[in-house]
This record gives sequence, C-alpha cells and structure tokens, in this order.
Amino acid sequence: MPCKQQKRIKMNTKQKARTAIHCLAIFLNLISITAHAQNAHYDAVLVATPPMGWMTWNYFGDKINEKDIKEMADAMVSSGMLDAGYHYLMIDDGWQGGRDSKNEMIPDPVKFPSGIKALAAYVHSKGIKLGVYSDAAQLTCGGYTASLNFEEQDAKTFASWDVDYLKYDYCGAPSDSITAKARYKKMADALHNSGREIVFGICEWGDRKPWLWAKNAGGQLWRISADIRDKWKTDKPWTDQRELHTIGAGVLDIVDVNADLAPFAGPGGWNDLDMLVIGLNGRKGPSGDLGGTGCSPTEYQSQMSLWSIMNAPLIATNDLRTMDDATKRILLNKEVIAINQDPLGKQAERKVKNRDWNVFMKPLKNGDYAVAILNRNSSEKAFSIDWKELGLNGSYTINDLWLKKDIGKGKKWAGKLQSHETKLFRLKKVS
Repeated sequence: MPCKQQKRIKMNTKQKARTAIHCLAIFLNLISITAHAQNAHYDAVLVATPPMGWMTWNYFGDKINEKDIKEMADAMVSSGMLDAGYHYLMIDDGWQGGRDSKNEMIPDPVKFPSGIKALAAYVHSKGIKLGVYSDAAQLTCGGYTASLNFEEQDAKTFASWDVDYLKYDYCGAPSDSITAKARYKKMADALHNSGREIVFGICEWGDRKPWLWAKNAGGQLWRISADIRDKWKTDKPWTDQRELHTIGAGVLDIVDVNADLAPFAGPGGWNDLDMLVIGLNGRKGPSGDLGGTGCSPTEYQSQMSLWSIMNAPLIATNDLRTMDDATKRILLNKEVIAINQDPLGKQAERKVKNRDWNVFMKPLKNGDYAVAILNRNSSEKAFSIDWKELGLNGSYTINDLWLKKDIGKGKKWAGKLQSHETKLFRLKKVS
C-alpha cells in the first residue's frame, strides 16, 4: 500500500500497523541507499587508484622543517615525480607543537614558523597535495601530541589548513580490534564531516587484520604489515607476521604478507605495503633499523615491480633533491606505474608459489594482462612458463616493461633471472 494517498481510505488497526511498518522500511532503505551511494562516491573520488606520493619518515624521521618540505615539493616537480603521478607530499610524525589555549592542534613553531596552512598553499601552488600525520592515542609513536578525544576538532583543523591526506597511526593504543575499529571510525567520520575531502590512511600495521574491516571503518588504505626496513628480507624465519616488528620486515616479507589479500583491495580501498625504500641505499634512520642496510639495484627494481602489480600505494621516501639516475629510472618508469594505476583496480594474484619462484598475474582494463615473475633464490636461475599455467589461452605479445620493448610473441616465455630479480611483462593477446 502506498505511503501517500490522494483519497482517504478507512483502515483497521492491523492495516494501519502494516502500512506504518511498510513506510518505515521504505524510508530506512532509502536512507541506506543514499548513505551507501554517498560513501561509495566519496571513496571512489578520493582513491579510484592507489595513492602515489612522497613521505618524510624514512629519510628525515622526525627531524623535519618547513624549508626541507618546500625543497622536496620543488624537487617533486623538477625531478619529474609529479609528472609521473606522485601527487601527494606527506608530513609524517614530528610536525606537532602541542595544543593552544583552545585545545587546537598547532605545528611546532620552530620547525614550521609559517604554519601548515601556508605550507599547504605553497605545496598546492606546485600542483601537489599535502598530507599530515596523527595517532589514535594521546601521543604519537614519536611522543608528540595526538588526536584521541579530539577527533572532530583536529579534523576541522586539518580541513581549515587545506590538508588533503591523513596518516593515522596506532602507537599507544589498546591491542584489541574492537577499540581499533571504533577509534578509526571516529576519526574517519570526523574527516568526512570536516567539510573537506581528506584521504584517510589507517596505520595499525596489520596486527588486527584491517583488510577485513578498515574500509567499513572509513579508511581508503590500510597498512598490512610491520614497518618496512631497507632490506630484501629478514635473516630469521617467521610464522606470525607480528614477529616482523622485532626482526624487521624486508621487501620480500611484506610481499608474502600481502600475496593472499587480493580480494580485499580495489577502487576506494587499498592494501598498503608501506613506503618504497628505493634510493635510500642503507641510510641511517627509521628504515636503517633492524638490519636495514640497503638493497641492491635489482632488489629496488623488484620492489617497484611488485608494489605496482599488487596495487600498493606508491609512496617514495628517498631524497628527491639528490636522486641518482638509477633511482630515477626505477621510480619514473611510466609503463610500470601504469600497471599500478590501471583503472580496473585489480590487485595481482599469486599464481605460482614455491621456494624459488613466484608468479603474479593481474588483468588490465583494456584486456591485457600484467605478469610478474620473481626469482626468490639467492642465485641466478632459469625459468619457463606456459601462459596456460596462468589460465591464459592463445598467443600473446610480450612487452618487457623495464626494457621498454616487445621481446617476443607466443604461448610461453623462458629466460634467466638474476637473484631477486622480477621480470614485469605486459601481455597483449594476438588476434
């Protein structure tokens, strides 16, 4: 029975009750549909593809200042990073100066004498978006002022500064999942109601399996592992990924954590594998802890290949002002970046898994496929694969994205890979 009628109809008590229930159900359904549509639109607009940018932490730690941030923004433009798609510049822990008499968060006046709003204006003038950092506790990992119980106020402050991205850490917070979900949702709601679109990066290190709940809690990306160190892999075996907090996660360790999480990523929400260590070259600091003595050029290139095909946010953290050619070659490869930014938004699945080899495959929107072949072994090895093993029938043109050329055509591929090398191919079906 319709909720509105042009003619009055006499109804008994049961009919009136059924009508009221029916109208209430329609009303609640409309609210649900509207809210879902709004949230879906909000997420998709912000992160239809994985975010790309640069973050302060692994290079500067908490020793950051306004001058360095401006220089890095300039370097994002002059180096070609912005043109390649790296649109975010994120300030990690250490920018905070406490709260003023109104309990509003303020930046450290020595490090950031002009304030964050002025810095945002400078960064925006370069065509770059600005990110900041806080924590779901009273203090951050570095012991600075955080946002617990000030979520609404801080979100409005960030919005008033024209901030575009918030990384939200979890140091000092309870270990249970229920509290984590509640605290992250509270900040997500505050950001959503702040009057500005702000990307929300959930950073609780994968300990509470955020791929299962973080998007519903309002996150657009969520860290799936312990902090990355500047190394290929741990030198100790681990079974529970929480052990990586104490032994230090390398590139390969994080790949293994993320390899089975493809179903949980897509437009509007991404598995975050942490920052790219490419170009750090063993620098002392956060990424140099727990065995982070640096990777080989081959291993750095593998990180770029694997982060790209697995749809991880591409967040560099090296000194963009002094990048060498080897680092630029890796970070600025637009064909590789295109795999990461493909609008279909499918994270690669690991199709081959054994001690020596991994093969990942990802469908692309135009009908092509991306394939990554990783030699996990510590020595050069030969490998061959028939595309049928990946579920692909027919013949394909093979484009090597690091050589930037077609290297063959057929139903299979064979070749040698260096230790820890990843071949990254784009396959186009031969008609």
